[in-house]
Amino acid sequence: MLESSIERLVSKCIRRLWLVITVAGTLTLLSLAVASTRFAINTDTAGLFSKDVLWRRNEIAMEAAFPQRVNLIVAVIDGEAPEFADEAAARLTDALTRHGSPVRNIWRPDSSPFLARNGLLLLSMDELTRTTEELISQQGLLGPLAADPSLRGVMQTLSLGLQGVRVGQTTMDELAGPMVALVGVIESILDGKEARLSWQTLLSGKKAAPPELRRFVLIYPELNYNALQPGAEATDLIRSTVTGLGLTPDHGIRVRLTGPVPIADEEFGTLAENVTLNTTLTLATIGLLLYFALRSGRTILAVLTTLFVGLVVTTAVGLLMVGELNLISIAFAVLFVGLGVDFGIQFAMRYRAERHVRDDLPRAVLAAARKVGGSLTLAAVSLLAGFVSFLPTAFRGASELGLIAGVGMIIAYTASLTLLPALLVALRPPGEAEAVETLSLSAVDHWILRHRRLVIAATILVVTAGLPFLISLRFDTNPMNLRSKHVESVATYLDLVRDPATSPNSIDVLAPSLEEARSLSAKMAALPEVSRTVTLASFIPDDQDEKLGIIRDAAFLLDPVLHPTQLAAPPTDTDNIAALTQTAAILLDAAGSRAGASEDTARRLGAALKRVAAASPRERAAAQTAMTTDLVRLFDRLPLLMSAELITQDKLPSDLVADWIAPNGHARIEIFPSSDTNDNTTLSRFANAVLAVAPMATGGPIAIVESGRTVVRAFIEAGLFALGAIFLILVVALRKPVDVALTLGPLVLATIITLETASLIGLSLNFANILALPLMLAVGVAFHIYYIISWRAGVTNMLASSLTRAIFFSALTTGAAFGSLCFSSHPGTASMGQLLALSLFFTLLAAFIVVPAFLGPPRNVELPM
Repeated sequence: MLESSIERLVSKCIRRLWLVITVAGTLTLLSLAVASTRFAINTDTAGLFSKDVLWRRNEIAMEAAFPQRVNLIVAVIDGEAPEFADEAAARLTDALTRHGSPVRNIWRPDSSPFLARNGLLLLSMDELTRTTEELISQQGLLGPLAADPSLRGVMQTLSLGLQGVRVGQTTMDELAGPMVALVGVIESILDGKEARLSWQTLLSGKKAAPPELRRFVLIYPELNYNALQPGAEATDLIRSTVTGLGLTPDHGIRVRLTGPVPIADEEFGTLAENVTLNTTLTLATIGLLLYFALRSGRTILAVLTTLFVGLVVTTAVGLLMVGELNLISIAFAVLFVGLGVDFGIQFAMRYRAERHVRDDLPRAVLAAARKVGGSLTLAAVSLLAGFVSFLPTAFRGASELGLIAGVGMIIAYTASLTLLPALLVALRPPGEAEAVETLSLSAVDHWILRHRRLVIAATILVVTAGLPFLISLRFDTNPMNLRSKHVESVATYLDLVRDPATSPNSIDVLAPSLEEARSLSAKMAALPEVSRTVTLASFIPDDQDEKLGIIRDAAFLLDPVLHPTQLAAPPTDTDNIAALTQTAAILLDAAGSRAGASEDTARRLGAALKRVAAASPRERAAAQTAMTTDLVRLFDRLPLLMSAELITQDKLPSDLVADWIAPNGHARIEIFPSSDTNDNTTLSRFANAVLAVAPMATGGPIAIVESGRTVVRAFIEAGLFALGAIFLILVVALRKPVDVALTLGPLVLATIITLETASLIGLSLNFANILALPLMLAVGVAFHIYYIISWRAGVTNMLASSLTRAIFFSALTTGAAFGSLCFSSHPGTASMGQLLALSLFFTLLAAFIVVPAFLGPPRNVELPM
């Protein structure tokens, strides 16, 4: 009955072929219009999951409480000295603030009037004591410089130090650090390069640690959701501003952008990279394979046209159903091409075989529909079951892919039985002079039948031997590993993750009140996986009275430095020449002819100072700017830093409070890891430890761990659903349990071998490629169905038949489509292509070798469909 219905449908399409072609053309034009106006892609990995799962509900609640923390661009600024990074951050912030749109707000978490006044008070007692003692110990150096913050003053201060060497109060080694810093700056000026003396580094007497050289600017952009990269306008503005301000490595500054917005935009950029070239090569490869399979340009045109129409219509319908594509569902196009072309090849190859027998084109098309229609229907329903299996899962990315691709299979199947026959008759390809079968393969058929037990035993042996690899197969839950590590945003993110102090992999917890946040924060801080916790209360330090006493004592002792009674008049160029000459002479005299690293540095510095004294006024002016720019700023900051006041919650800045207390009074706790969370095991341990104390926790580590569990659960659910659905379909269609087992058995073995091989070659499962397995289960069933139906019809020499030729070229074209994913610049997409190609290879091997061995000689019984 099914075959008769299909034959009647094809007959009507042939009789009214121009109506069919016109309707298809109209649908294509309408679909192109829909696709071009509605196309959108959401690269947010959080959007891949249902909002109903607990960890997503927590995430959404946190975003609702603190919306200002969503859609963020982070400018990471590294300088050769702390002052350079500070100045670069300030200049960038000022320039972007003045520009306005598309930047709506900017915040520097490491710099504010509040921190400028109370920074010392927020230090621990040990850090405060050490810092104030270092400042007090530098009074002898800071005093003369405060009175004369100029090139002359710097030279005179150095001369005083050298006089101490003469009388034995200090040693040359004690001046080694300042001399090395000075000679580096002076020699750079003489070479025509920009240079600055870092007084913060010089006064500390030690090399600045990496965190001291790094500053952050948090930028909240206006996003254009009508664009494929919503944050592109803002990031382009930031990059052009950075270049215009000269914040570049050749000026001692490196600015990199990361955060959710750049990562999402660059993710799409990676997906789109080389897409035109890859698509062109893929289509050319498919066209070449179709030529070898079909041998007729007109037949190939009919198949490709049908494929194109189906793809365009599927794209439009998919966008109408889901609104926007995601990082997973965008793969529907490749899946449609790879799987949809199978219907066209099966029909066209059967048509060629029938056309060789009868030279009547319409009758050959009808005969092809009658003989292949049933198996095409069963294959289409099996593919549909494989895709639809993801619909009930919480993995939204896969469920939307399943929805679009499932509908696409219906469209491809319908087009193959309506548009393709009409196009074949309209294009009138020439007759087939030669048989389609590959008779030489009949020897292989006979060998497999004679050695059935050997083939089956070898298959079972391979599966058994690979079980250790199957057990060790790894699932990578970290979505950052699906992104290209070569793009700036991801590389910067990974750089920050390595240091727990700057790691973006912190966890947030929403507490009902600040008091409850304090209590919960203390419990979190006791965990070995946690380095520190922060709440609004963290900005109200303990022991304030004692700390304020220490700061006031230091301010009293430093008062002569902070408020000199007499300031020297600005030096003239003649004054600077005299100071440089005098200091050079003292340096050379102090070094004498003694050997030693410090003495060598003194002689080198003395020679450089003599050169500056003999140089042009412009070079001396440059030397003064390099020596004193940050010195003047230091003296501007110190008095404010020494004027800290008692901090209470009502004195905290409103923007700081808004970042920690929601309008409804809920308080945020931020929890930082104690180790490098770029390691999946460490990250998982950190997330699980926090979740054990606070199940409402959210943030990157929670999302990574919980999304991994969601995906694995979705995969298991989808796999079981697909297997169950396909089993029921086969039971209804084949009616014999043995035939169902013969269809599914080799396929299950091929799936196991695929996973074992993936583990062997180091290909781990992830969010993207795990989809390949249920999909290939459906694809494999389609191939096996073609065989079992032919076998039940009594076909012998299966490998030599036109069916095997059709399956072979169908698999090659599917492989070309899937294989194109392997060359994607996007690691997640590439891994999907790799596992799909690997699975296709073993599925095909099972279809050609294992299935014939399992089936054995045909029963010569044809069961009506």
